[in-house]
Amino acid sequence: MTDLKQLQVWFVTGSQHLYGEETLKQVAEHSKTIATALNNAKQIPVQVVFKPTVKSPEEIYNICVEANTDKNCIGIIAWMHTFSPAKMWIGGLKTLQKPLLHLHTQFNRDIPWDSIDMDFMNLNQSAHGDREFGFMMTRLRQNRKVVVGHWQDEEVLNKINVWARAAAGWNDWQGARFVRFGDNMRYVAVTEGDKVEAEMIFGYSVNTHGIGDLVKVINEVSDATVDALIQEYSDSYELQESLRKGGAQHASLREAAKIEAGMRYFLQQGNYKGFTDTFEDLHGMAQLPGIASQRLMKEGYGFGGEGDWKTSALVRVMKVMAAGLPGGNSFMEDYTYHFDPSNPMVLGAHMLEICESISNGKTSCQIHPLGIGGKADPVRLVFNVAGGPALNASVVDMGGRFRLLVNDVEAVDVTQELPKLPVARALWKPYPDMKTGCAAWILAGGAHHTCYSQNLTSEHLEDFAEMAGVEFVLIDKETKLHSFKNELRWNDLYYQLKSK
Repeated sequence: MTDLKQLQVWFVTGSQHLYGEETLKQVAEHSKTIATALNNAKQIPVQVVFKPTVKSPEEIYNICVEANTDKNCIGIIAWMHTFSPAKMWIGGLKTLQKPLLHLHTQFNRDIPWDSIDMDFMNLNQSAHGDREFGFMMTRLRQNRKVVVGHWQDEEVLNKINVWARAAAGWNDWQGARFVRFGDNMRYVAVTEGDKVEAEMIFGYSVNTHGIGDLVKVINEVSDATVDALIQEYSDSYELQESLRKGGAQHASLREAAKIEAGMRYFLQQGNYKGFTDTFEDLHGMAQLPGIASQRLMKEGYGFGGEGDWKTSALVRVMKVMAAGLPGGNSFMEDYTYHFDPSNPMVLGAHMLEICESISNGKTSCQIHPLGIGGKADPVRLVFNVAGGPALNASVVDMGGRFRLLVNDVEAVDVTQELPKLPVARALWKPYPDMKTGCAAWILAGGAHHTCYSQNLTSEHLEDFAEMAGVEFVLIDKETKLHSFKNELRWNDLYYQLKSK
């Protein structure tokens, strides 16, 4: 997975020549102190790199151009220590293509009541310098995050952390490649979408390879490679008796391992960050990739079932954003409901492909009939998903724009045995309640496929949507259907006007 510490955000401070060399020297010293502290803060997963104070239109333009072309820079944190006339920023901001966080802070936390004088006031002017800067970004309709507070506050550090993780995800999508093995599931609407528009908006490309291209690679996998994977399965999971060496279905386990090795090699050779498949298009394959998709997701690849490339890309980017955090992210589907009035819940699952990163730690490797698709019984990992705060997120093509829809949920520990449901499964309660949450999701056109996250929050995804310039819709504890429906109507009007 991505090592976020290899990525950089640049700390850029604005001022002007008017203040003289002595003041500008203090500005630089203070800025360097803040940048160093942010870089050393345990909450912030990326490098924070100090950059010299910018004091003219030329310096501002040059730093923005440099950020655009530096492959390690994923965004800029901007702060106005003094007043920095905002007309100087027009050229640079119009040029900037990387995410921007506006840190509205000041070097000192408290007013030094006994010693404050006009020299202090001339140096510490963030209170109105940042307003000047903010006006220009608003006038330019610049997408950005504004964080307010002292730079040592925990809340400020946590908000910078969230933005930096979103920026890392956005950076990962730029130039990313996703492959569809076969086509979309026939007649399904929500997994379709405009791949050209997605590349223009999001920066990643999606292209299809016929199943035959993949099968050719799978058939070239060596017995030694299969043997090594079989050993890894045996060491990592509780194997069903029939799958063990000498068992009646051991050959199926070897076939599953062969599929996994072939898919991994295909993805590596093509520099792909995720993939899709569909049980309706498996010509030449013995079984639907179950354990292969689950384990590849755990390694950081995106996945979407039934040709769902939007969810594959979302799974990948959410895994990048969450790098290093406890818990996991996985392809998910709302499968069936528990409508007990005293304890309503959603049972989430899929035919096979749920990432083991979200398991409760007890995972077994099993084989069972699929009941759909007409192929041999597929091998899969079976486990329960642990309880706790979580969310479901979905990217929806609304025709003319993309919508990122998020529902905060509370996962519930699976306490029932479910002996006849041999798939990975999760239970959760949607916020604000079952009926409102499900109704709001449907009203918003939410897909039946999502990325389920145990370690990201709606703030991560809101920051990400801001960077992408796409609509963000949240269903949370405060959602009321009347207001929610109005929000969707207003959003429709806004985006129609924006597109003109």
